[in-house]
Amino acid sequence: MIAIVDYGAGNLNSVKKAFDHLGAATVVTRQPAAVAAADRIVLPGVGHFSALSILDNGGLRDALLQDASAGKPFLGICLGMQWLFEGSEEAPECAGAGILAGRCHRFPSSVKSPHVGWNSLTVRGGSRLLRNVAPDSFVYYTHSYQAPVVAATTAQTEYGARFSAAVEQGNVFGVQFHPEKSSKVGLQILKNFCDADL
Repeated sequence: MIAIVDYGAGNLNSVKKAFDHLGAATVVTRQPAAVAAADRIVLPGVGHFSALSILDNGGLRDALLQDASAGKPFLGICLGMQWLFEGSEEAPECAGAGILAGRCHRFPSSVKSPHVGWNSLTVRGGSRLLRNVAPDSFVYYTHSYQAPVVAATTAQTEYGARFSAAVEQGNVFGVQFHPEKSSKVGLQILKNFCDADL
């Protein structure tokens, strides 16, 4: 069972439909007990980083961090990936998970923000989440803030500067793009997340 975390800021229906298409069992929830009972966790998200502060209410943040620390496969999508970092200058008062070092920041003024539409991935070898994803594959983005390139970065995208398109550290994965809106490439990535040998 995959728990899709509902904190009021995500493409929940689109994410669920993508997993349904793959035949994966899912539950959309904001209950820590349901998150703890799941085999895998997906933290989706669209919008302002401050929306993540809702995770601090009712024990959701603690449940997510505990499960991630225990080795349960965890996938952050868009805002959910940014949460894996220490925070974002979009909402300095809202702490991220701190699983990855660094903070998210706005795109340079030399490019239009938000970054919306299709862009290509530069994939590093050896990624489990990006298995069978062809080099320079295109995926769909919509975001105004970007995550830094760190040791855990497994794919980058260029838009004004290079930023982390995907990260992977142990059982924790994140993608800045929206796999549920990225056609066959996105479905392959979600299928990889569902695989037992992830």
